[in-house]
Amino acid sequence: MSSFSGAETRDHHPGTSPPPSFLLLQKPLLIFLFIILITLQTDGAPAAVMSVSPGLADLSRLYQTEFVRSARAVGVLWAVCTLCFAIIQVVILVQPSWIGTTDARIHRVGAPLPSGTMGLFEVCMESDWLVPDCRGGLSSLSPLPSFQSVAVLVGVSLWAVWTSVLCLCLFRFCSAATVYKICAWLQLTAGFCLALACLLFPDSWESPEMRVLCGDSVGSFSPGNCSVHWAYILAMLGILDYAILATLAFVLANRQDALLPPDTSDVTAGLLSA
Repeated sequence: MSSFSGAETRDHHPGTSPPPSFLLLQKPLLIFLFIILITLQTDGAPAAVMSVSPGLADLSRLYQTEFVRSARAVGVLWAVCTLCFAIIQVVILVQPSWIGTTDARIHRVGAPLPSGTMGLFEVCMESDWLVPDCRGGLSSLSPLPSFQSVAVLVGVSLWAVWTSVLCLCLFRFCSAATVYKICAWLQLTAGFCLALACLLFPDSWESPEMRVLCGDSVGSFSPGNCSVHWAYILAMLGILDYAILATLAFVLANRQDALLPPDTSDVTAGLLSA
């Protein structure tokens, strides 16, 4: 009897562990509370996402729309300028107006000196007729002997710029950033070759053709009685134009990789995958 009462006293002592029956009731209660917490968190998460997602989605949509519009406008302007200068490049190559005589030759004392202009493929002398007397031409594909290297460089520049124009068709098959980078490198190549041609052209002035047209005082980087004409000046401006077009193409290519802000790109990807 005493042992039973002692056991009962030990079981209900405040410092001892709870009885097994209480443990059996405690475990289901904890499991039930855990399930309720998980349910509340699961139900509350979509509401939080829905409360934040519309604002971020509108921001990303607005940013993308405005950027795409401005990028397309600048891209169209860049393509039109590229096409226009490709046509101008053909004019630079074929026109016999790189260098020519000046009006001061008329006032010289003595026998009249010939007057005319000269290009990379053709020499044109003024005559009594309205049409000048021209020798050579692009049809023979044979530049003047003193300007062969210059003609080759201008031809390579012409090939590069027209290749960049043809690469505009790749926008339907490749990414815009790739096409912009290809065109930028082609335009840099065209500008580099045209710059070399403009540097080599004055170095080639000491030639028989130049002596006939510009007198015996002509020499390397010394035009004698002649002066540069509009075709050579246009070629010099073309170097700057190629630099601007290539830089703009590189900028457009780098911007294509950043159509969306980095903070909203993950949210937009999550919304699309949901």
